Amino acid sequence: MQPRRPGGVPVSPERSTRDRIAGVVDHTLLKPEATVADVEAVVAEAIELGVYAVCVSASMVPDAVRARDGAELPVAAVAGFPSGKHHSAIKAAEAARAVTDGAAEVDMVIDVGAVLAGDLAAVAADIGVVRAAVPDAVLKVIVESAVLLGQAGEEALIGACRAAENAGADFVKTSTGFHPAGGASVRAVEVMAHTVGGRLGIKASGGIRTGPDATAMLGAGATRLGLSGTRVVLDGLR
Repeated sequence: MQPRRPGGVPVSPERSTRDRIAGVVDHTLLKPEATVADVEAVVAEAIELGVYAVCVSASMVPDAVRARDGAELPVAAVAGFPSGKHHSAIKAAEAARAVTDGAAEVDMVIDVGAVLAGDLAAVAADIGVVRAAVPDAVLKVIVESAVLLGQAGEEALIGACRAAENAGADFVKTSTGFHPAGGASVRAVEVMAHTVGGRLGIKASGGIRTGPDATAMLGAGATRLGLSGTRVVLDGLR
């Protein structure tokens, strides 16, 4: 059996580039206006495209689990999304409920302001509370890398990644995709991979819209991709 940590998804070198990239994609639906029918459609599309997982809002995990109808498709849920400005206990409760409902993975948002203020101990403590609530789930920690790089530079991003590692995360993840500062960048992924790569997985998410975007993120060190326009990205790799 493959180990859970650091969270990379093993893929056969004989597979095509398209299939290898599909195998590391979290097919994502996090729009606030999403309906049950939208979740059902995303799950069906995920199965068709051969992606690794689907990622949905915590309240919609039961719908995703039901829609996969026995298919081997992990469901991920978000916690503290998208601002991260939630009490740690609230994030933990949301994560735990999602896992109870069938989620295998949780993508939590840190308090980015705490990083900017230099309070990495608070960041690690926040993550630790969620980790304790979902000890058997894959935990991805969203650091809003564009904000950290734009406002405080690489040291802030490095510090956030180290805090996540120290608190027991399985992945660090670039972005929610909802912050106006932007989503994933090659620079951010490179910094994250240099800091924790090989020990934690690196998820690039937010603004990845083409096949070349996806391959660039993987080339920089990403081991998982969060995509909402997955079909367009994969079709660009044919």
